[in-house]
Amino acid sequence: MMARNFLFVLLWFIVQVASSLCSSQENGRGDQALSQIDIYTVNFALYHSASIHASPLVLGSQGEDTEWVNVDISNPEPSSDDWVGVFSPANFDSSSCAPTDGKEIAPFICSAPIKYMYAKSNPDYMKTGNAVLKFMLINQRADFSFALFTGGLSNPTLVAISNHVSFINPKAPVYPRLALGKNWDEMSVTWTSGYSIGEAVPFVEWSRKGTQSRRSPAGTLTFTRNSMCGAPARTVGWRDPGFIHTAFLKDLWPNLKYTYRMGHELMNGSIIWSKNFTFTSSPYPGQDSLQRVIIFGDMGKGERDGSNEYNDYQPGSLNTTDQLIKDLKNIDIVFHIGDITYANGYISQWDQFTAQVEPIASTVPYMIASGNHERDWPDSGSFYGGKDSGGECGVPAETMFDFPAENKAKFWYSADYGMFRFCVADTEHDWREGSEQYRFIERCLASVDRKTQPWLIFIAHRVLGYSTNDWYGQEGSFEEPMGRESLQKLWQKYKVDIAFYGHVHNYERTCPIYQNQCMDNAKSHYSGAFKGTIHVVVGGAGSHLSSFSSLKPNWSIFRDYDYGFVKLTAFDHSSLLFEYKKSSNGAVHDSFTIFREYRDVLACVRDSCEPTTLAS
Repeated sequence: MMARNFLFVLLWFIVQVASSLCSSQENGRGDQALSQIDIYTVNFALYHSASIHASPLVLGSQGEDTEWVNVDISNPEPSSDDWVGVFSPANFDSSSCAPTDGKEIAPFICSAPIKYMYAKSNPDYMKTGNAVLKFMLINQRADFSFALFTGGLSNPTLVAISNHVSFINPKAPVYPRLALGKNWDEMSVTWTSGYSIGEAVPFVEWSRKGTQSRRSPAGTLTFTRNSMCGAPARTVGWRDPGFIHTAFLKDLWPNLKYTYRMGHELMNGSIIWSKNFTFTSSPYPGQDSLQRVIIFGDMGKGERDGSNEYNDYQPGSLNTTDQLIKDLKNIDIVFHIGDITYANGYISQWDQFTAQVEPIASTVPYMIASGNHERDWPDSGSFYGGKDSGGECGVPAETMFDFPAENKAKFWYSADYGMFRFCVADTEHDWREGSEQYRFIERCLASVDRKTQPWLIFIAHRVLGYSTNDWYGQEGSFEEPMGRESLQKLWQKYKVDIAFYGHVHNYERTCPIYQNQCMDNAKSHYSGAFKGTIHVVVGGAGSHLSSFSSLKPNWSIFRDYDYGFVKLTAFDHSSLLFEYKKSSNGAVHDSFTIFREYRDVLACVRDSCEPTTLAS
């Protein structure tokens, strides 16, 4: 017993050290840029000779949720470290400070801007002290103001404050996110607004062509500063998230196009409507039709106005987003497998992410998994003791997006889409044998009927399988500590076709592998009986890239240090196409095919044979 306890403590120590190493490696080439601003030390010294003005004053007059704003700045003493911050709500003085900030002398500002841009980004500023900066703003339920600072990010001095600008209806329903329901004929619609249930009744109106429209009621959730586990989410990063509404559209007919819009019925009987959107309903489980799935991790968000908010933190995010939008007519469902926004405790970034992916998430189901940057915080129930969530401890992710989990605080779930079964794990909770999650994973893998759903996919954020990423190579295990020891027998027993991971910001594919051994030496086509699971790291959707180890085991058959995503195409019950595409241009950089008939799925292979008897 003492030996067992010692082994457990040793393994736990390894997990914590690895988590710390991973975080330091991962953040070595870029941090959440808003965290670089020392808000609490802001000095207040308005210059009478400096000015800043924003226009237009009213945004979204034609119903837009996004609009460009011109910010005219003038400063007789320009400096290269001057910057403009965008604040929302527009009043950002000490009245926003929470009592728990605990400062002996109350700071002038207690909330971070939602984005910022260096004034020198317009070359005219350094030459004349006068310049126009262009910011892209989204509707975030409040007005905006712009502030000119000198002294850089570490010693900022506020020298000028602009007028306020606002969307014509800041409370409007915006940024719908679709998700699969718990039943195949359901689709959930989640969106954000500024309307509480005391002000308006939320619902979705929807129909298919030639039928009368229906209305489905929506539930409403939100979260507060006190829901956060620590700083900065509880302090300078806090921003009111508004109200998050979810409606369930039920009894959908398979593979049909539906039109929908979100509505809020005010107390006077009038209705505030969103724009119109469309989606195609899911195929019946096992339905033999063309089905196309996108999978990636660690995308984060970018800024189309060139603001320095994320600098080099997620340089590939917009390219990935734009490639998916460009090919959206050839996509049926998306899985974003953790490290979603990299908000890291700056809550305003969740709105900006949902705005960025709206063209995708409003049209096809946008399924998410939990990553370290959503969940991890000390003493909060996460398996790892790091601070990667910035104090969010999973709350925004679990509230802003819907997914068919039994308990959203336990971010594991199964999802059926036509010929696919997806088993989505939560690596920020214990997955080892004997745990609640391990039992779920086995149920998910064991309960699928491979006759009707032949393509069995395992998804997790951290690499529970195989990766030659540099820090895993340093550990010598080429995996997350304790990652595959418990799970590989399940993957083999239930014949998981492909396992996908994020967390590591690159692309890598293994051979069909079991217990560190390649079970099939083919590289581009696999046919006949299942031999082993193919493991794929696809964490290069946006965040700064991760280096590979100089060591390359023979099971690693393709690696790419670049941004990209995976597309799976199931043509029928026997044929599957795998493609890894570059985010820069959408070109296919790696691919393989699987041809497997039902008798091949049933075939007895190593450690996956059903019991037999000699009786006749």
